[in-house]
Amino acid sequence: MSAQPLQLSELENWLWEAACVIRGAIDAPKFKDYILPLLFLKRLSDVFDDELNELGETAKFVDADHNLVRFYIPKAARWDNIRRVTTGLGDYLTDAVRAVARENPRLQGVIDIKDFNETAAGQRILSDEQLSTLVQVLSRHRLGMRDVERNDFGQAYEYLLRKFAEGQGQSAGEFLTPPEVADLLALILDPEPGDTIYDPTCGTARLLIKADLRFAEKYGTSSKVAPPKYFGQEINPNTFAIARMDVFIYDMDADIRLGDTMNRPAFTNADGSLQRFRKVTANPMWNQKFPTTTYEKDPYDRFRFGIPPSSSADWAWIQHMFASLTDGGKMAVVLDTGAVSRGSGNEGSNRERDIRKAFVERDCIEAVFLLPENLFYNTTAPGIIIVLRRGDSRGRPHAGQILLVNGSKEFAKGRPKNYLTKESVARLAEVYLNWREVEGLSKIITTDEAMRNDYNLSPSRYIATNNKEEIVPLEEALVLLAEAEEERAAVDRELDAVLRELGL
Repeated sequence: MSAQPLQLSELENWLWEAACVIRGAIDAPKFKDYILPLLFLKRLSDVFDDELNELGETAKFVDADHNLVRFYIPKAARWDNIRRVTTGLGDYLTDAVRAVARENPRLQGVIDIKDFNETAAGQRILSDEQLSTLVQVLSRHRLGMRDVERNDFGQAYEYLLRKFAEGQGQSAGEFLTPPEVADLLALILDPEPGDTIYDPTCGTARLLIKADLRFAEKYGTSSKVAPPKYFGQEINPNTFAIARMDVFIYDMDADIRLGDTMNRPAFTNADGSLQRFRKVTANPMWNQKFPTTTYEKDPYDRFRFGIPPSSSADWAWIQHMFASLTDGGKMAVVLDTGAVSRGSGNEGSNRERDIRKAFVERDCIEAVFLLPENLFYNTTAPGIIIVLRRGDSRGRPHAGQILLVNGSKEFAKGRPKNYLTKESVARLAEVYLNWREVEGLSKIITTDEAMRNDYNLSPSRYIATNNKEEIVPLEEALVLLAEAEEERAAVDRELDAVLRELGL
């Protein structure tokens, strides 16, 4: 057991060692679903033990009055009892997390979603021996509040999530945004006292957590300053559970809900309209596919700027987020680079270009950041950050202007992914927060200039970094091809209808 508080590096190495105990036994996308609930349970149990010690004589009343502690941990689920179990550990752990959830309704659907006795093809996924080894490694150090500071524990949790993401390739982007991109989004959002901040595709809630950390950095933790309230929705039950664990770790005022945001948004008013928030941020799945009927029959009136193509929901997500903003509110969303350029310069109509045109002409787009290649876990393609404002632009600073930032060179080489350094994050945020042009990095254009360029807002079109001609990435080319086929099919249907009317 540790006598001194664990240093962050020691904490990270220990937790990764624990993860590696079971890593070889199951697929990478799954092993995080076993270790994270156990790690959370150990934290809860150690903190509970510390609370009992602080209560002194009053501790004997805890079993009768659970309100004396933040989370009540039943005796069978306390870590000292778990580590003594020698047989039937899978069943024991499953019963333990379910008992904790029964005693603490806020943890239902959070800590109790994993069956540690789970089987596949008639075989245990993790044997009792493997689980026992994992428990013993996790027992090496305490995770009480004095043993590990809250922020260090949160950073170690993020470290594990990043390591899991690096190991599972394509599916990783469904639950985790690169931490430094989340840092940049938090700086762009610039949280203020009393803000409401919403993420409609929150994954493990890291964007909300980074916003909270940024707020604490600016204002401290004084009770005199009203902290933001956070809201998120996540479609994947396992990822939803991790998000709830994560915000509990940071003691955030966060309302995280499970569900399909595009089809059944969870945050609505009594009259069925969308709830609105002061700030919105997200990294939704890029170029997600929904049938156009999703948009045409939308009961929330979200798609006023136009119906997106079925081949890419990028501008559907932007419109959902925009509809979820209060007047004067700000949003920042991470998307595929093609979202700001597809359809521009082509003859005829293009749905994405036409929606983009409507946003530009209403002076709603404030900034676009081009990010470096190979940052994201599920693609090597660069991403972009689009910043939008809702409301009358006449009283807003920089009305009629769009800041474009070409951050394609702002990265350090890493394995297996590149990453933004702290200096690069600060540099990219600074040009936005101070609204200035830097040669080779940022340029301020007018909405009229965007119109003359057919609403192409790709920063690389306006800011040259190497004088090389722009090359459309393969993934974007495939989306463009799908959009063209969709438009052709629509024209064919119209032509067939005309020919039928003519009797031909």
